[in-house]
Amino acid sequence: MTVVSSKEFVTNEKKYFEMAIDEQIFVQRGNIMFIVTKAGENINEKKKKRLKPDDDLRCAITGKELLEKVYVSVDKFFENK
Repeated sequence: MTVVSSKEFVTNEKKYFEMAIDEQIFVQRGNIMFIVTKAGENINEKKKKRLKPDDDLRCAITGKELLEKVYVSVDKFFENK
């Protein structure tokens, strides 16, 4: 990952396009950041890998389990009032 200013990017455009083949280039212009990256056949595979759940997510509780715990906590809160 490389971060450059928009002026630096325009000045050395060829260099950064060549770098974008192997890594993401972030071009910053004020408070806005743009990403230059290689697009190709593997772009959907990269998204799938990024969105694939990890072991921590598999250990998470379900929505139903969460609601049961919330109901118990709310009941205890009002009992103490």
